[in-house]
Amino acid sequence: MKRITRIAFIAATVVSCALAATGQTPTVEQSLSLKSAAGPRISPDGGYVAYSVQETNWDENAFETELWIAVIATGERYQLTNGKKSSSAPRWSPDSKRLAFISDRDGKRQLYLIAPAGGEASQLTSLETGVSGFDWSPDGQRIAFTAADPESKSRKERKEKYGEFEIVKSDYTYSHLWIIDVPLEGRQQKAEPARLTEGTGFSVGGFDWSPDSKRIAFSAATDPDIGSSGTADLYVLNVADKKVKKVVGTQGPETNPVWSPDGREIAFQTPNGREFFYYTNSYIAVVSAEGGPPRVLTESFDESPGLAAWSPDGIYFNGSQKTAAHLFRLDPSTKVVTPVSGPSDFSASQFSFTSDFKQAAFVGAAPGEYPEVQVSALKPFAPKRLTEMAAQLKGYRLATREVISWKSTDGTDIEGVLIKPAGFDPSKKYPLLVVIHGGPTGVDTPVLRADRTYPLELFAAKGALILRPNYRGSAGYGEKFRSLNVRNLGVGDYWDVISGVDHLIAKGIVDRDRVGAMGWSQGGYISAFITCMSDRFNAVSVGAGISDWMTYYVNTDITPFTRQYLKGTPWDDPEIYKKTSPISYVKNARTPTLIQHGELDRRVPIPNAYELRQALEDRGVPVKMVVYKGFGHGIDKPKQQRAVMEQNYEWFSQWIWGEKPGAEGK
Repeated sequence: MKRITRIAFIAATVVSCALAATGQTPTVEQSLSLKSAAGPRISPDGGYVAYSVQETNWDENAFETELWIAVIATGERYQLTNGKKSSSAPRWSPDSKRLAFISDRDGKRQLYLIAPAGGEASQLTSLETGVSGFDWSPDGQRIAFTAADPESKSRKERKEKYGEFEIVKSDYTYSHLWIIDVPLEGRQQKAEPARLTEGTGFSVGGFDWSPDSKRIAFSAATDPDIGSSGTADLYVLNVADKKVKKVVGTQGPETNPVWSPDGREIAFQTPNGREFFYYTNSYIAVVSAEGGPPRVLTESFDESPGLAAWSPDGIYFNGSQKTAAHLFRLDPSTKVVTPVSGPSDFSASQFSFTSDFKQAAFVGAAPGEYPEVQVSALKPFAPKRLTEMAAQLKGYRLATREVISWKSTDGTDIEGVLIKPAGFDPSKKYPLLVVIHGGPTGVDTPVLRADRTYPLELFAAKGALILRPNYRGSAGYGEKFRSLNVRNLGVGDYWDVISGVDHLIAKGIVDRDRVGAMGWSQGGYISAFITCMSDRFNAVSVGAGISDWMTYYVNTDITPFTRQYLKGTPWDDPEIYKKTSPISYVKNARTPTLIQHGELDRRVPIPNAYELRQALEDRGVPVKMVVYKGFGHGIDKPKQQRAVMEQNYEWFSQWIWGEKPGAEGK
């Protein structure tokens, strides 16, 4: 096992950044090579935190993760796993003596066990389809996990007779619960997993063990189609006899079950029967483990809470608060919600807790900071950093970030993150690049992260201001704000973008003749809207964007999204589809546009990109389209991400700074 002490790790990080001479901006490759820490799990006894570190393997063209351990008392850190491919999702045994984790080192995602001091990991499962999620039983004797069913005999016979084909909305692979006995410590005997659920009645998602290790609460949808996620209901399974009982079956998805400490009730997330749950608040509710009417507990919390744990002193959950994120405690008897983490502009997420709920581990960062694994007492909250990922940035000259606000066209208050070049001079006018997040329920924050997709640091070093608007529909600002683009997609979003541009022009810091916009997914859709209806921009980049809502509706794997936001189908209300589709305004298009799209994108299928490209070409608008072969909605390998970033850098260098384009493929 590779063991690196805290001091050695810092030294290795500094050496790895030796190219970062004072004043240098990180290159595309250096940015893509920055490591990040995630998924911290504090041991039940409070001695250790296990977490994953993502690294870039350029030789294998992969972002890979390995597990690390931090010793809370001393601050020592060391790498725990060092296998092929990735290891992730560490989960402590209840006695804190072992860690289970998932690794694809032998091809499929399988369960492994390892001691926190290191050594050789032992493989626990060898499933044909691999393991999805898993968790220890509270008594430490078994692990439950979910796995997709293998291909059925009838499907294999069909393939042999007729070749490959798929029956749409029928050929599903269902996910089910399994259980496996954990070998005693120090023994290598291997148990065979046992199936707990089966059939085509439902497909299992998240689950949680009861405190006595006798039952499992789980969420399951009617089938694994992502468009069926709204059908998820809540069930309780008796492990001994495998009997399953539905305990909640209201309209909309019931997800993320968490048992009460006494095993009598189950908390879960729910839209509480509301039809349009894609943009409205979800709630934490509680139901008896035997079933019955649920009690909704978080009506007073104007955001969608992320249920984390149920302790003797209350239910813990995460929640966005504008550009920050925090931990809250809910009293299930009084419904009183109390903030736990702080200060107000701090971002904290991915919480895990000790068995006595006195300490928690999480990923946290203040504005302008790189996210770090941290630990804190819950009373009072006083974070202590366990990682030093920011050491990678030493020597670099970086842009600054601040939260700004302005009034949109219709008077709505909008916030965004303004990124300023190092050495910003308020008396100068700068080019402005607008970078638009996806979602639409994403949110941009002033936390410092490695550049992906768009080379923000290089743009800033080139002399650009960068605005990242949290347009209507963004998370963190409450249900009313998230609803403002319902039946107003694109139109209202554009108001928020252009009013932000005008706000900065009015401050005298933006050159109105050098303005560009870019975004991916929903951000790509808004960018396409800008291309087709505005002459205010000099260049646009559309990443995996929607150009025509009808084209999107009949091709996407998530058709309910469109019905929820537009409140109709193309057949029932063609006018709303026309109003909100960028392609409807393409006769106004003048802006040079780069289009980037994954060949196999099912979320925003590639016909949207071809439709926009052809329309722009027909109108004589400069357009370049790049298709990333073999990729879906996200471009998730480093070499292709390097291409995405360099192509964006070149596009805006050409159309904003007037530079000649470089070699093809950059």
